[in-house]
Amino acid sequence: MEPKVAIITGAGQGIGLAIARQLASDNFYLVINDLDAELAQQAAAEVQAASPQVRCLPLPGDAGDLAFVDTLVATAVREFGRVDAAIANAGITLFGDFLQYSPEAFYKVMQVNLGGSFFLAQAAARQMVAQGSGGAILFMSSVTGHQAHLNLAAYGMSKAALEMLAKHLVAELGPHRIRVNAVAPGATLTERTLHDPTYADTWARITPLGRPATVDDIAAAAAFLVSDKARHITGQSLVIDGGWTSTSPQPY
Repeated sequence: MEPKVAIITGAGQGIGLAIARQLASDNFYLVINDLDAELAQQAAAEVQAASPQVRCLPLPGDAGDLAFVDTLVATAVREFGRVDAAIANAGITLFGDFLQYSPEAFYKVMQVNLGGSFFLAQAAARQMVAQGSGGAILFMSSVTGHQAHLNLAAYGMSKAALEMLAKHLVAELGPHRIRVNAVAPGATLTERTLHDPTYADTWARITPLGRPATVDDIAAAAAFLVSDKARHITGQSLVIDGGWTSTSPQPY
């Protein structure tokens, strides 16, 4: 079988890199993006070394920049001839008290988390429609789109909106055999969260399954949802949080 082609934003480390590793092992050719050029290069080299049978192209840039989003899709088509999956993983978290939250922080969160995801989906879907062979789009939501979390009003709002976007696009993209889903990770051990020495123990204590997620936990679900094994799944949001949203104890 010909390799499929996927675009993954925010894949220099953490969940995005884990998804890239998983998809490469599933025989996807990849365009992986990160704002940090060095991280993007390192990630692509790591993925390529682990899966030498595929090609992995780094493309650094701002996934919230709409012109760059078009470049992502155009590059995938130029280098690999098609786009079969687009994973809008890039996002930013700007904590802040609601009463003091600045317009600059609000619009930055919306530009990256919502605008970047919306227009990546649009650009990828246009290419998929032109190809006539369907495809898969995946949004990266969060448990904060389901349950309140202190100082994350803007972030949680953006993540809840992505899940509704996945539902709405079923009506418009379903006839083209393009599936759209979301995953909503809970507490996850990443380079960023491990800077907090109490993070792992805190979330192990308040998560029903007794531990926070690993990046591979999230990547396995993401890879499933963009695979042919999920060919009749669309418009869904999968919460991956060890049961935390069922009980919702706060970490503070």
